[in-house]
Amino acid sequence: MRIRLDRTICDGFGQCAKHAPEYFSLDDWGYASLVGNGEIPEKDRDKLMRALLDCPVHAIIEMGARTDQTRDTPAQDARS
Repeated sequence: MRIRLDRTICDGFGQCAKHAPEYFSLDDWGYASLVGNGEIPEKDRDKLMRALLDCPVHAIIEMGARTDQTRDTPAQDARS
C-alpha cells in the first residue's frame, strides 16, 4: 500500500495522527505531515485505512487504488 497526503487540503483535524502516529506527525497548528515515503507495510494497512477513512477532508490518498469497477461478464458484441 502506498499513500500520499495532500497538505493543501488538510484542515488539521488530526485523525490521521490519532490512528497512525507512526506515519503522520502534526505541526504546531495541528496540520499533518507524512512521516516516511508513503510506503505502508501490510501489517499497518488497517490502521492506515482507518486514518484515510476518518479524514473529514479526504487529504489522505491511496496511490494506485482501483477507482473503477470491472465486470466479470464479457463485453457484448455491438452487432447483436
